Amino acid sequence: MREAAKPAATAERASSARVLPALVLAMLAYSVIQTAVVPILPSLAKELKVSGSDITWLMTANLLSAAVLTPLLGRFGDLRGRKPMLLISLSGLVLGSGLAVATHSFTLLVVARVLQGAGGGVLPLAISIVRDELPRHKVTGGVAAISASMGVGSGLGLVATGLLLEHWDYKSIFWMGLVFGLIAVGLVVWRVPQDPVVDRAGGADPLGAIALAGWLSALLVAVSRGNEWGWTSNKTLGLFAVAAVVALIWGIVEVKVAHPLVDMKMMARPAVAFTNISGLLIGFGMYGSFLVISNFAQTPAKLAHYGFTATVLHAGVMLLPSALGSMAAAPVGALMIARRGPRLPLVLGGLLGFASMAYLAVRHSAEGDIYFASAIFGLGVGLAYAAMPAFINGAVPAEQSGIANGMNAVLRTVGGAIGTAVMGAILTGDTIKHLPIPIQLPTEQAYQHAFWVAAVMCVIAAAVPFAIRTVRPAPAPADAAVPAGAPAEPARTGA
Repeated sequence: MREAAKPAATAERASSARVLPALVLAMLAYSVIQTAVVPILPSLAKELKVSGSDITWLMTANLLSAAVLTPLLGRFGDLRGRKPMLLISLSGLVLGSGLAVATHSFTLLVVARVLQGAGGGVLPLAISIVRDELPRHKVTGGVAAISASMGVGSGLGLVATGLLLEHWDYKSIFWMGLVFGLIAVGLVVWRVPQDPVVDRAGGADPLGAIALAGWLSALLVAVSRGNEWGWTSNKTLGLFAVAAVVALIWGIVEVKVAHPLVDMKMMARPAVAFTNISGLLIGFGMYGSFLVISNFAQTPAKLAHYGFTATVLHAGVMLLPSALGSMAAAPVGALMIARRGPRLPLVLGGLLGFASMAYLAVRHSAEGDIYFASAIFGLGVGLAYAAMPAFINGAVPAEQSGIANGMNAVLRTVGGAIGTAVMGAILTGDTIKHLPIPIQLPTEQAYQHAFWVAAVMCVIAAAVPFAIRTVRPAPAPADAAVPAGAPAEPARTGA
């Protein structure tokens, strides 16, 4: 590995005021456009003249792309530089948004969503850049802000969709992604410096990349289409079997090759492995709750005797407190991490998620219940997302930061895909009979069961961090030979 010379003075390095806004906006640009299509999938099916099952490919294709490209871009960032890979990631978001604006073809719109999935690489790359570029005392807060902004953007995307559709058609959503993406590219080019560390001795591991893409694709397609095909159908079970076999092959390949895409010893470290489990569970809860709350709010109250007959905009506004809660959680999580380590915010994040979903399972008759629970859940997600990179960065060397955080982001995505599929299965499995309309509506009990499932996943996520042995680092001596503004040395967290 070659390490570039480090400037000795803080003034010669990019400050947090210069670098961090560009990285946060890049994360927001991706997370906003990822969830923006969720509330309008039924109307898009009518607009594009495709079936309700086919329109879900606009989410499935994006999740597949993000799941595969996120670790690849994170690894190539470790090998060849984070800034170039960050620009490639954002370029995929921009090109996908541009194609979505220009086309009326469903097939090309799916391709556009695949291109937008490249934006998933922003998270691990931005975290690695913060670790490299920010002064030591600002790294924790910077990482927390970027990670929590994923939850912020996801909530804002739902609100933005409703607001735009009040005045324009669905293409306005992709115009939003195009504009945000172009601004993010400009800020990254202007404000983010070239990497101080580039590992040119490593390899790219194409076989590992192909195997990773294979098992993730099989798993996510099975999960996303299980409701339509049937969970015990040959196609669904066959894809699960393929995913298991290819994942086993991938693990064997990664152990054998000289320069693996993912260091399996690194992935097996308690701080990494258990943090990834928490990421999977929190992703399940977040994406699953977005789906359930949005559908519940839009349910016609006169027919179902529950719900609020909300428009897409109104349903998005009900989820706005979630975005605000995640935003408020970033500095709080950073302060907790600096004083007590990452375990406390991760545990609190899971407990707040449990409390909010359990609350909705019991009380959901007033709009105020939704607003309150949404805010509490967003605060929990923000705390959890701020803590995960701190655990991981404390357990891996700088040259593996990108791929380690990339795999955590993948598992959040996989958890989200599983969460939406499971919630969809719960809601479609118990519907109101004899409605005067040809649309099936879930029973109120189905929503209660869905809220309880999300609550259970969150409380398990809160218990997982206790399996990680956390060692708080000793304060650096005042005369330590560390250049001013040098990147923070990570806390050791059960590596």
